[in-house]
Amino acid sequence: MNIRRISTREVYRNPWMSVREDEVERSNGTRGIYGVVEKHDSAIIIPVEDAHVILVEQFRYPVGERSIEFPQGSLEQSDLDPLEIARGELRQETGIQPGHLEYLGEIFIAIGYSGQKTHAFLATGLEHGPNSPDEEEHDLEVLKLPVSEFEQLIRENKIKDAQTLAAWALYKTRSGSRPKTNP
Repeated sequence: MNIRRISTREVYRNPWMSVREDEVERSNGTRGIYGVVEKHDSAIIIPVEDAHVILVEQFRYPVGERSIEFPQGSLEQSDLDPLEIARGELRQETGIQPGHLEYLGEIFIAIGYSGQKTHAFLATGLEHGPNSPDEEEHDLEVLKLPVSEFEQLIRENKIKDAQTLAAWALYKTRSGSRPKTNP
């Protein structure tokens, strides 16, 4: 191990996250402090339907602007099956029940200061129903965009959410059969 933890203390906690401060010693003998954000694992879902993707747009307080992204989030519980998280988040944010969820892989969300990961899924065979966003998602809008328009938003740097971009990269680079995604 390149870094050894000497001590740790929790410096902050709320229902969604905690922050700890670790005193560490590096392999070269120097000491330092590492701040670590601990959050429950999450899921991000790429719903694909008829050469379109389903996204959500909502205001993101930390950056002070609206963000277009794939449905994603955590059910704020430990040891949940990533598939259960994906189904719950997709239903809550969009009202969609997927006929099939394909696991694409895991993404470390902020590897420099957190061990939290998100599990990426492809959702197909979509059945639409009413959504039930939580309080923080009161302004959430569901969007259905042609893949070409979505990719244009990426090229124009209008899609800035790292998890959305990483999940799309996983989706685009996976081998095997894929539903048609070009209009």
